[in-house]
Amino acid sequence: MKHLINDPAQAVREMLQGFAIANEATVELLIEQQAIVRRTISKDHVALISGGGSGHEPGHFGYVNENLLTAAVHGPVFVPPSKTQVLETIRHVDRGQGILVIVKNFTADLDAFLPAVIQAKTEGIAVTHVIVDDDVSVANDDSFERRRRGVAGTVLVHRILGKAASEGQSLKELKALGERLIQSMSTLGVALTPASVPGQDAPLFELHDEEVYFGVGIHGEAGYRKAPMQDSERIAVELVNKLKSRYRWKKRDRYVVLVNGLGGTTLMEQYIFTNDVRQLLQLEGLEVSWAGTGNWLTSLNMRGISLTMMKVEDHEWLRLLGIASC
Repeated sequence: MKHLINDPAQAVREMLQGFAIANEATVELLIEQQAIVRRTISKDHVALISGGGSGHEPGHFGYVNENLLTAAVHGPVFVPPSKTQVLETIRHVDRGQGILVIVKNFTADLDAFLPAVIQAKTEGIAVTHVIVDDDVSVANDDSFERRRRGVAGTVLVHRILGKAASEGQSLKELKALGERLIQSMSTLGVALTPASVPGQDAPLFELHDEEVYFGVGIHGEAGYRKAPMQDSERIAVELVNKLKSRYRWKKRDRYVVLVNGLGGTTLMEQYIFTNDVRQLLQLEGLEVSWAGTGNWLTSLNMRGISLTMMKVEDHEWLRLLGIASC
């Protein structure tokens, strides 16, 4: 696989430097921490920090902006940042109003972010965290053992909590809101091809040209089933039916839908899939308050797609998302 890079070992640093140059009016790069932070950090509002391994662009730096994240900390491709990187970023953004750290539910991420939060607390910083675990893929159909990884639903958490923080909600209020949001959302994905990591000869996993892989993770973690290649509508049916079994929804239930390209999927394919999902949800009698389509949280150049649904438990969530008809 060809990649437009220089040295693979420097790819993340050079990417972050390029992003900082392209957005120098609003953000800056803490080079040692590999953190993108807002140039202007409010002294009146809670700060939000997220991050993780690189390779998920526009996650995570793409969400550092007004009404979104205060900072995003980055590790190597598919590897989280260190505890030290996270801790130093927490110290940098602390303005006394509190800091909420948004962590995706992967063991390596938890091992980096949570000790940093604990250390910051011992230093007197008002900081807490939420853990996003929206992935509801299963180990196999017999055991139904869930692996609740944090995936594209994290973007909805960024957007809603970012707006709420900008409006002055307290650290306690933001944590409670984040936990409610996370409990209401579920994500399933499907890969058509594996990702190819710069500097590595082999792809993340093996998948034949005529196969798709349901439930695969954004770092190439094992999915729940490989199947023959199918058209968009049939893939949409599989994912919607899985989510239906999770929610056990009723007619006129209201949802937000996020269709996420995994990096190598064209917008044409993404919109075709969005249309298929919307038609299926209409047949179910559901009200879709908002449907977003695009590359929100990717897996490098993996061809594939994920579907996130969030049950709207409070119309205030729609207002915070910027949806007028709430």
